[in-house]
Amino acid sequence: MTAAAGPAFSPQEIPFSYRGSWFDLSFVVGENTYARDVHLVSHQNGMHPILRLIPTMAGARAETTVTATPYRLTWTCDAGRIDLAYETPDTVRVRGHGLGLRLPAADPDLTPFSGPYFYQDPRDGSWVFTVYQTGRRYRVTLLAGRVAGQPGVQALGTAERGIVLPGDGEPWELAIEEYETARAPYASETPFAEVVSAARAAFESFRDAAAPWRSDRTPAAELAAYVLWSATVRPAGFVTRPAVLMSKHWMDKVWSWDHCFNAIALADGLPDLAWDQFQLVFDHQDAAGALPDSITHSEILYNFVKPPIHGWALRRLRPPHDGEPDEVYRRLERWTSFWLTSRRAPGHELAHYQHGNDSGWDNATTFDPERVVETADLAAFLVLQMRELARLAAELARPGESAHWGRAADRMRDALLAELWTGERFVARGVRSGRTWSSAGLLDLMPIVLGDELPETVRATLAAAVETHLTAFGLATELPTSPHYQDDGYWRGPIWAPSTILIEDGLRRAGYPDLADEISARFRALCEKSGFAENFDARSGTGLRDRAYTWTAAAYLILAAAHERRAKTTP
Repeated sequence: MTAAAGPAFSPQEIPFSYRGSWFDLSFVVGENTYARDVHLVSHQNGMHPILRLIPTMAGARAETTVTATPYRLTWTCDAGRIDLAYETPDTVRVRGHGLGLRLPAADPDLTPFSGPYFYQDPRDGSWVFTVYQTGRRYRVTLLAGRVAGQPGVQALGTAERGIVLPGDGEPWELAIEEYETARAPYASETPFAEVVSAARAAFESFRDAAAPWRSDRTPAAELAAYVLWSATVRPAGFVTRPAVLMSKHWMDKVWSWDHCFNAIALADGLPDLAWDQFQLVFDHQDAAGALPDSITHSEILYNFVKPPIHGWALRRLRPPHDGEPDEVYRRLERWTSFWLTSRRAPGHELAHYQHGNDSGWDNATTFDPERVVETADLAAFLVLQMRELARLAAELARPGESAHWGRAADRMRDALLAELWTGERFVARGVRSGRTWSSAGLLDLMPIVLGDELPETVRATLAAAVETHLTAFGLATELPTSPHYQDDGYWRGPIWAPSTILIEDGLRRAGYPDLADEISARFRALCEKSGFAENFDARSGTGLRDRAYTWTAAAYLILAAAHERRAKTTP
C-alpha cells in the first residue's frame, strides 16, 4: 500500500500524532535518521527522541508489524498486539495483550546539561522522566497489569532507564503524558475503545471541514488532511497561534512562505485556523518590517527572509476570512516597504535577494553566478503584493494610498519588462556587477504568476517554456536536459509543491487553462502515487527528503478542491 492510498499509513513515512500535540510516535528520530523502534519524539526545544517503545515476547524483542490510521497506532504479531491512541494532545494511552513492552529512555546518558533523569513519584507511584533537551517531563502511569522491572530509577551517569511490562498473557495498559513541572496524578475512567473513538471523531471532523468535496477521484484527500491535522501544534514558546508545522519529522518549523499554502488549503473549511497560519509569521515582524525566515517552539531566525508571496496568498484568502482589515493592511505594507527600502540599491527600481535562501529556492541555478541579485520572480511577487495593498487601501477608504500602491505596482512591472526581459526570456542581474544571465531553472519562468498583467507575447513565451519543464510527474525545477540537473538536487531538478501551485495559478490567469489542468493532474497523481514528500524526483516520481510535508499535502488539497469545483461546473 502506498503512503497516499487511504487512511492507513506507515509511521516510517508519516508520524503518528494528534492536532495540538508537540510530540509524535515515529521511527524517524532525526534528519534522515530512522530508528529500529518506534520512538516518542518531542518537538519542544527542537526535535528530540524521548522514549523507545519495544514490544517483547518471553522477555526478548518481538518482531511485529507496525501500522497506523489517523486515530490508532498498532503493533501486531501472531502472539498478540499493542495499541496506542491519543487521549488529549499531551497524553497517549497504550494497551497490550500477548506482548510485553520495554519503555526505556532514548538517551542513556545523563550529564549536568543533557539527558534524562528517571524516578518513581512517591505521590502516586507513576514513573517520571525529566529530560534536559526539551525541558519537559514524561510521566508513565500504570492503569492495568503489572510492571516487571524499572531499571535505572534515580540512576546517574549512563544507564538504561525505564519500565518493563511482561508479555505473560495478562493484559496491561498505561498512560504517557508530556508536561512541564507538575500536575495532578493521572486519572481517567474513559475506556480505551472510547479514547480511540474520540480521536477518530476529532480527526474526521477536521477532515470533513478541510475536504468536504473529496470523492473517489481524490483518493489522497483523507491522508492529506491527516498530514495537516497531525502536524498542528497548540501555541507554546514562540508559536503564538495554533500552527501547522511543515512536518513533525525534522522540518518542524514554520517558514515564512510555506505557511501561505497551508492557509489557502484550510481557508474554505477552517477559516480561523487558516487565518492563524497567515498571521503567525506577522506576529514576529521586526522593526524593519521584515518577516522572519522561520519560527519554531524555541527559535526565531532572521538571518534570511522568504519571498513576498503574501499579497498573492491574501488575495486567495479573502473571502472567506478578512481578519482585521487595518491590521492586515499595515502589516502587509510594512513587509512590502522592507523590500522597497532595505532591498533596493540606490537608483534601482527592482528589489534584490541577498542569497538564494531569500527566494525559498535555496540552491537554484539562477543563483550560481552571483547571490546578491535582482530576479524576475521577486519583482513579480512585489507587483502582486502592491496590487493587493491598493485593493486593501481602497476597501479601507484610503484612495490616496490606493493610488500610490497602484502606481508603484505599475512602475515595478514596467521595470521588470524593461530591465530583465530580453524579448525571449527573463534574466537575473547582479546588483553590484550589473551583469545579466539566464538559467535552465524554473525560477526564471515564475513571472507567469502575473497572469494577464504580462503582455500576450511574454505570456506565450513563458507558457511554452514552462511546458518544457513538465515531466510525467510534474514541473521539474531544473530542465532534465540541463548539465546542472540532479535527481535529488533540492531546487536543481526535483518537483516541489509551491512552484507547482504558483505557476498553475499564473497560467490560469494568463489564459492557459489546458496547461494548468495538465500540471494539476500530474501533481495530484504524483501525490496519490508517492505521498506528501518535501519534494520528488522529477524523472521517477520518488518522494525525497522529509516524507510528511504539509505544504505538499496542502497543495494536493488546493488542486483537488479546484479540480472538483471545475468538474461540477463543466457541462
